[in-house]
Amino acid sequence: MSKIKANHVFTSESVSEGHPDKVCDRISDAILDACLMQDPESRVACESLTTTNLIVISGEITTKAQVNWQQVALDAVKDIGYNEPGIGFSAEDAKVIVAIHKQSEDISMGVSRADQGAGDQGMMFGYASDETPELMPATIIYAHKIMEEFARLRKSDPEIAKMLRPDAKSQVSIRYENGKPAAVESVVVSHQHSPAMERSFLEDLVKKVVRKVIPESLLNDEITYFVNPTGRFEIGGPNGDTGLTGRKIIVDTYGGVGSHGGGAFSGKDPSKVDRSAAYFCRYIAKNLVAAGLAKKCEIQVAYAIGVAQPLSINVDTYGTGKLASDADLEKVVRKVFDLRPAEIVKSLGLKYPGKEWCYADTTAYGHFGKDIFPWEKCDKCAELQQAAAEFPHC
Repeated sequence: MSKIKANHVFTSESVSEGHPDKVCDRISDAILDACLMQDPESRVACESLTTTNLIVISGEITTKAQVNWQQVALDAVKDIGYNEPGIGFSAEDAKVIVAIHKQSEDISMGVSRADQGAGDQGMMFGYASDETPELMPATIIYAHKIMEEFARLRKSDPEIAKMLRPDAKSQVSIRYENGKPAAVESVVVSHQHSPAMERSFLEDLVKKVVRKVIPESLLNDEITYFVNPTGRFEIGGPNGDTGLTGRKIIVDTYGGVGSHGGGAFSGKDPSKVDRSAAYFCRYIAKNLVAAGLAKKCEIQVAYAIGVAQPLSINVDTYGTGKLASDADLEKVVRKVFDLRPAEIVKSLGLKYPGKEWCYADTTAYGHFGKDIFPWEKCDKCAELQQAAAEFPHC
């Protein structure tokens, strides 16, 4: 059953790359990238923790790559923008502790054979909707765009850089009418700042950013703005709140629209279906919507550890599907897509991050809705339409 009713208000949030949990995601995926770029067969399950001037890296990594774990972590922190010494967390001041060991042989034997089995059990979901050009829910896309624009301004405008620090959150509430986004009801932005910043500076900047990134058709004079609602946000990032890898799973996906299997993404190599199968489910859902076979669609798959074939595949179009039944659409999906883990990794090129994209790129502003990622390609539309032609339509 859809979580988006015909007439209602729905809200999604985003967080910046400087949010303490996102700092950890970035470190974990920077380590994954460093391993895969030297050794595509690396097995990585990397977890990070950050707090006041401390980074802890732990997990299971089996790789031939030669990686300076500490330097990778500090470079990630520096790139985010934590470069100001003396504020409680910075690339200059932070200590790095490393506690890494090899992947369990019990897991390895199930994912290293020719017909690669799933790296774990569980269920994964993918979602797409025609309500935005990105085929994503409007609330999460515009919450992300607000944070992206603030990051761009912070890194490109010296005057803004003096005022804003990397930690931030946004929240967008949109009124839906007849199942479609009709108007923005409210916007929340909390942004870490220097002691010198006047609140009016941020209030004006929020309205400017909103007008830039949200379509005019959704804007109105009745939007309620909440800007740093507590009144002050000077202490932030890992100095203000301990961060952990994988705690922002709804921010990473669809903003609360659709379902979530519970598994996080960052720090995991693509043998972990928590990540690779969730990406592939998005790939399937997006192609189905782009092919005109549904207005919105959710895909669920489930796996058992060490078993290649999924235990189940479920297609839910919330009544918007073009075929007589979603069961027929499931048959179309099975005909066009191979959901064995090794085939997922191969078809999306998930072992080979590089110039066009890397896993660190996923760690801020969502894993979905960005064209640079291979799971965002709409290259199966014709094949899906051809397969669907064999089934009765509504």
